[in-house]
Amino acid sequence: MIRAIHHTAARRQAPVLDEAVLVLNQNYEPLNVCSVRRALSLVFGGKAISVEPADRLVRSVSDAFPVPSVVRLERYIRAPRRRVVLSKRNIFKRDNYECQYCGTADRKMTIDHVVPRKHRGPETWENLVTACAACNARKGDRPPEQAGLRLRRKPKRPNNVTFIRNHVGVADHRWKPYLFLD
Repeated sequence: MIRAIHHTAARRQAPVLDEAVLVLNQNYEPLNVCSVRRALSLVFGGKAISVEPADRLVRSVSDAFPVPSVVRLERYIRAPRRRVVLSKRNIFKRDNYECQYCGTADRKMTIDHVVPRKHRGPETWENLVTACAACNARKGDRPPEQAGLRLRRKPKRPNNVTFIRNHVGVADHRWKPYLFLD
């Protein structure tokens, strides 16, 4: 009977522990996003402090702890500028799941090479865009100009802060000052 109650309580706690927390370097520069579970581990281990607490608590048998929304590392981490990984999912996120030729977002999306691979188009952030199946088929293995298509915006590599802000999302209004949104 005790075991069943314990599992039920753990299930209720799991979503809170998996929520997103913004991690800042010692100089308040955004580094990444982690789970509440990881953030509490950093705080309890003395490696970070909670800068912005959320409105919820995580309870143990004998105590309750505020859930952090933003944590700041106690020591400065010399992390090289983290580059966002080039992947199909991240290209879709960068382009907001919209076709970069016609602007629709309701069709099945594909990845298109602006300069086709046939013409030695590289696999880079600047050459890959989200396209609907119709525009991708219309373009074929030609440059957009030859197919009568125009890019809505020039594709570029997102930086870490931009990617957190626009694509991971601002999970909490308390993140805005740290992501330069205020």
